[in-house]
Amino acid sequence: MNVEIIGILLLLLMFVIGAILPINIGLLGFVAAFLVGSVVSGIEMDDIFAGYPGDLFVLLSGVTFFFAIAQNNGTIDLITHWGLKLVKGKVALIPWVMFVLIAVLASIGTQATACVMIIAPIAMRLAAQYNINPVMMGSMIVISSTAASFSPLNLFGLIVKGVMEDISVPYEPLLLFLNTMLFTTLVSIVLYITMGGLRLIKNQNVSESFLAATVENEVENKETELTWFRVMTLLGIVVLIFLALVLEINMGFAALTVGLVLTLMNPKENENVFKLLPWPIIFMITGIVTYVGVLESIGALDYLTELVASIGNSTLAALSASYIGGIISAFASTTGFLAAIIPLATPILQDPSMSSLAVVTAISISSSIVDLSPFSTSGALIVSNAQGMDSREFYKKLMTVAGIIIAFGPGLAWLLFVLIGVPWG
Repeated sequence: MNVEIIGILLLLLMFVIGAILPINIGLLGFVAAFLVGSVVSGIEMDDIFAGYPGDLFVLLSGVTFFFAIAQNNGTIDLITHWGLKLVKGKVALIPWVMFVLIAVLASIGTQATACVMIIAPIAMRLAAQYNINPVMMGSMIVISSTAASFSPLNLFGLIVKGVMEDISVPYEPLLLFLNTMLFTTLVSIVLYITMGGLRLIKNQNVSESFLAATVENEVENKETELTWFRVMTLLGIVVLIFLALVLEINMGFAALTVGLVLTLMNPKENENVFKLLPWPIIFMITGIVTYVGVLESIGALDYLTELVASIGNSTLAALSASYIGGIISAFASTTGFLAAIIPLATPILQDPSMSSLAVVTAISISSSIVDLSPFSTSGALIVSNAQGMDSREFYKKLMTVAGIIIAFGPGLAWLLFVLIGVPWG
């Protein structure tokens, strides 16, 4: 067995181990980079270090630092509170308000898992109180958070941006975000209709005053006043968007700069912000990307690209990559897997007859929409917050929905974006 195949099998084994054992895949990635790169292949250590994604580290740590400030000072809770007030007395709108609210939070940079952590206790409690199907509510929350995480300000979007730049394939980040939200909205409409949404519309029998009063207390007694520092944080979000998307300043450095200004405004309140950063996730992503760099050095990526190219049809190859992404991500880390699967699809992305945006959209959707699986962090959070239904029954029903999504989601994404195409793709 040649070293290229060993390297690829080790990559797959890393995701299997990460899915079964509570071990950070980034740790496996760094150790594998040393063993495969230096011990087995004799690559110089400087060349291994050269594969470390310093730019991606700045990007991820900068953006998560800024939004850790927003979460720490209550700005995220404030946005949540505003969204909940929109519910008023319309029970049928509750799932959609939760859907939009979590999409807004993720779009402005709140990590998908953090969004679910914030919204799930509120949403699942409301579902139990007002006889809303909890599986439908939980599914809509998770897929909204993952789709909106492809915003240019959030983790998934940043990962795709960094990887696409590394392989020198052009695409439009905003259109990727638009595509993921479009697909997610369509899936959510189907879930809503088939899982009790029409019944909610027909039975609007809850008084507006009672539900509105309930909603006022749903943020778990957290303050929701518009303080001066929260106003500054909201302005900081606007400034960050302007710097990154309009002036095209490096988003990582822009986020660090705006975050530093906010920290200087109120240093005592931000003293422990760095503890809120998702260092395990950043470690995982940089470890995986470093190992992918070693795979490139030993020729494993070239081997895989030739294997993909041997399919002879880029359209079918895109379908295969989408299903690989969907099946593996259902049991492994989406954040880590995105950094690995996109480089392996380089031949498809570089095919001039294919839309790189369409292909990366199909792969991205396939790799993320399956996060409602109970084996994923977000899916597990939904299960842990489920109310009004036996936990085992809820688990089985959510697993059924996840299985249907895994079976049909990648194919539908491929059909819509790769085969049919959208006007802006």
